[in-house]
Amino acid sequence: MKIAILINQSHKEEERFTTTMLAMKALDRGHDVYYIGLADFVYEDEQTILAHCRIIKPEHGLSTPGAFVNHLKDAAKTLVNLEDIDVLWLRFDPTLDMINRPWAAAAGIQFAQIVKKNGRLVINDPDYLVQANNKLYLENFPKDVRPKTLVTRNHEDVLRFLEEQKEKIILKPLKGSGGKNVFMIDYKERQNLKQTVEAIARDGYVIAQEYLPEAKKGDIRFFMMDGEPLIVDGKYAAVRRVQKEDEIRSNIHQGAKPEEAIIDEHILNLVGKVSQQLKDDNMYLVGLDIVGDKIMEVNVFSPGALFHATEILGKDFANEIIVDLEKKVKDYYQ
Repeated sequence: MKIAILINQSHKEEERFTTTMLAMKALDRGHDVYYIGLADFVYEDEQTILAHCRIIKPEHGLSTPGAFVNHLKDAAKTLVNLEDIDVLWLRFDPTLDMINRPWAAAAGIQFAQIVKKNGRLVINDPDYLVQANNKLYLENFPKDVRPKTLVTRNHEDVLRFLEEQKEKIILKPLKGSGGKNVFMIDYKERQNLKQTVEAIARDGYVIAQEYLPEAKKGDIRFFMMDGEPLIVDGKYAAVRRVQKEDEIRSNIHQGAKPEEAIIDEHILNLVGKVSQQLKDDNMYLVGLDIVGDKIMEVNVFSPGALFHATEILGKDFANEIIVDLEKKVKDYYQ
């Protein structure tokens, strides 16, 4: 297969990225990998979308993540007609370009939509990613799996929500990732609420969510593939992320510690409630963030932490994904 992967920028790729794991596994299984940055597309006409790609082939012999990433960053670009690729895999993070390249994510989705329209397989489905490009996507799922939520840019609305919750709430950007600008607001210490809301609102809407006491134990990143739990030899692709002391964020690059997640019937019942919607939306690979009995976020663009799940559980989840993708591509073009 020729697997094209759409990322933000090649020079920002890292060894432990989930995308790196998936690309290396594709190489191991004999496939060519084409890296495309959000600024690399070329439109000639409605039937002709090209891209300046960094192409990596199995014969390059890149056996370690370090060698892979170094090769990627040094590789020259080749202009490729995307009619010749088998699958375009969208693995970029829209929030990374919000400030310096606000045009990038929207353009990437638009080009991907044309590639899909021209008959190529695109995952996750760009037509549905349009409505899933921020945390409001969670509102498409059953009410009982979601935390109580308010979206606004007005601090008085947030104050009313805080009064209804009585104790604590979580504030964060509606469109954000990586734990940036995430705050816990205590009703007893609400004197800086207005300034906090205004600071978050500089980049768009603010989302307020009920605080779940179970959050003290961290959260669980749980991977879904084609709407079903990703599982290898009885082990689910999941990891518990435990935040540092005096820290509310469970993001690993904010210092959280990855641990083995205990996946019980309660968790499986919870993820089962969102399974059909993910299938209907053609969301091929998704990361659910679970706290207690609620799904806090549905990560549909570039869910990470697969490296940690693999390391902790000793299971080759990337291989399971690429094997499934091989079958998916074969079925798609039959």
